[in-house]
Amino acid sequence: MNAPFETARLHDCRDAFVGMLEELAAANRDIVAVCNDSVGSSKLTGFRDRFPDRLINVGIAEQNMVGVGAGLANGGKVPFVCAAAPFLTGRALEQIKADVAYSQTNVKLVGISSGMAYGELGATHHSIEDFAWIRALPNVPVIAPADRLETAAAVAWAAVHDGGCFLRLSRVGVPDLFTEGHVFELGKANLLRDGGDVTLIANGVLTHRTLIAAARLAARGVSARVLNMASVRPIDADAIRAAASETGAILTCEEHTIFGGLGSAVAEVVVDSCPVPMTRLGVPGVFAHTGSANQLLDDFGMSPEAIADSAVALLGRKV
Repeated sequence: MNAPFETARLHDCRDAFVGMLEELAAANRDIVAVCNDSVGSSKLTGFRDRFPDRLINVGIAEQNMVGVGAGLANGGKVPFVCAAAPFLTGRALEQIKADVAYSQTNVKLVGISSGMAYGELGATHHSIEDFAWIRALPNVPVIAPADRLETAAAVAWAAVHDGGCFLRLSRVGVPDLFTEGHVFELGKANLLRDGGDVTLIANGVLTHRTLIAAARLAARGVSARVLNMASVRPIDADAIRAAASETGAILTCEEHTIFGGLGSAVAEVVVDSCPVPMTRLGVPGVFAHTGSANQLLDDFGMSPEAIADSAVALLGRKV
């Protein structure tokens, strides 16, 4: 039986981001946006038109962009610093470390078109290392919402959070998984489906794929729990420990290298306190080839059917 959202309308989470950002900015004049000549791809055109004096376009100068964001934060503003995720995190990593994390400034980093969303543009435009890079830094929560409703909730949370954060947003369409009025809680996983045989953990564009996989596993007699783990740092260790003790096996799926990302964060909890068999699905330590984002996920073993097959194989390792 197909999950009801398999044929549902798909939404671009960037639209939810700018919709909430404009709503918040209308109520709070301190909210500003900073971008790197990415007004269009960050979908900030409406923000620019409504608040022309509160959009700072620094041009293609990502290091400067983060520094400008930190300066605005030190001046009492609430800057949302927006850029394509590979260039925000890769090119400006030193500034993120020094000007945001170490200095504990109130800068909201927004990585647009994350993961393999720029699939056809190749490895230089893929952002499959950003979890690992940012997760290693203190004072910067790492968040990857699964749909437009969680995106809007995470933006609302970020606006009032006292400190920096990294929001990872894709341009790949995803169906609605949450309901209107959803509230984002940092460090808390969402139980989307309960089960007792295996736990599937994902975030971002892969959460709905794991739900489809769980439905297909049910047709094969396997009861799969599904956790949406939008908060990569801090991570919900309690939910992971419960999954380990109650299902005995954990499979993670991420649009990221399997080194240093969601799977690694989950494995750190598992190896420290609740050892069970695990499988980490993601990009296996290579540069991804070119192709559409969805095709690349399929190629790296993260189609719903392939996720289900990996879960069945994992069950064979349970003690």
